[in-house]
Amino acid sequence: MATAIAGLGGYVVTWLVPRVIGFAAYADFAVFWSLLFLIVSALSGIQQEVTRATSAPIDVGVSRPHQAAIFAGVGAVIVFTAVALSSPLWGTAFGGSAGALVWPLSLGAATSVLVAVLTGTVYGSRRWRIVFIVVAVEALVRVVGLAVGLVWTSSIVDLAWLVVLPFAVAFLVTLPIAVRTSAAPVRFDVGYRGLSWNVARTIAAAASMGLLVSGFPFVLAATSRGVSDDELGLLVLVATLVRAPLIVTAMALQSYLIVFFRDRRATFGRSLLRVVALVIATSIVLGAAGWLLGPAVFALLFPDEPVPSGSLVGVLVLSSGLVAALCVTAPAVLSLSKHAAYTAGWLVAAFSTIGCLLLPIGFLDRTVLALLVGPLAGLLVHGCYLATIHPVRSSVSKIPG
Repeated sequence: MATAIAGLGGYVVTWLVPRVIGFAAYADFAVFWSLLFLIVSALSGIQQEVTRATSAPIDVGVSRPHQAAIFAGVGAVIVFTAVALSSPLWGTAFGGSAGALVWPLSLGAATSVLVAVLTGTVYGSRRWRIVFIVVAVEALVRVVGLAVGLVWTSSIVDLAWLVVLPFAVAFLVTLPIAVRTSAAPVRFDVGYRGLSWNVARTIAAAASMGLLVSGFPFVLAATSRGVSDDELGLLVLVATLVRAPLIVTAMALQSYLIVFFRDRRATFGRSLLRVVALVIATSIVLGAAGWLLGPAVFALLFPDEPVPSGSLVGVLVLSSGLVAALCVTAPAVLSLSKHAAYTAGWLVAAFSTIGCLLLPIGFLDRTVLALLVGPLAGLLVHGCYLATIHPVRSSVSKIPG
């Protein structure tokens, strides 16, 4: 339910903002949104590692009771400082607004660290009701805030503050509930050094995941300087809308899937194949629907704007199925505590995507190629690793958890 609310909220934002401010202005908004959630996606690696460390058996807990709080606070300060100081590197993507956008971007990234640690601990302790509250509050506050804000302003800076505010609201609303309902102090199966090293690797992997999803418009804009804002805005909008159903759902379930696969070691291989098959089958059905109905639906949602072809919509939907499948194999590998293989799959996918975007071919061709080749390369890496532990049923018990 929470995933559905988050996905619907993203859809509303993607439909509402360009409809109010236009495609050209939406390109600037989309680049900020993309960069913010590229960072947030990278930091979701914290959530995934905290989930894994928290869900470990109690008797292997080696951390101190307050490790989660200290780690979250220090991490938030480090991220805020890093984003603020790195603004000369990314500020050119925003033109004259770069200086004003440093602060919402830095604050949004820092507060997302707090949310990541909080949600990781409640995922790991299987407190699903609190997970629902965090996800639902963040999504609803963002949609309502932007809807109200667009009545008075179309300023990218003002909209940026409305985008990042929900991180803090969700954290402040949920933290007291999580503390009050905790049955025991949160403990990890690793100390500070081990946690930091594992987090560094999951962040690298999550950053690569973010590049394929939330950060893709930012990377696309950075590699498409000669493309008009209208053309860029159209492709970004189409890709965001049609890829969201599968990708948003799969990304939102990353921590859940870690627990899911960790609890099913006896049937690990069969469970993994079933989930991946379901994702691919769904993407084929949705891709066919997008091919047939996509242009008509787009014309209805955005009258008087250019309409994408059915073939483009269908291929983009199919590409989302590949990313969603990668979002299944990745937590499966991580549930086995194989951080190196987990990270390698995402890194290969990210570098393959960037490589395709740099090819000297047409804008649309290289974009579609990047969206297909990137996740396929990552799936190949994860698939090869999982094949080495086959048969899973007999070998998985030998893999440290």
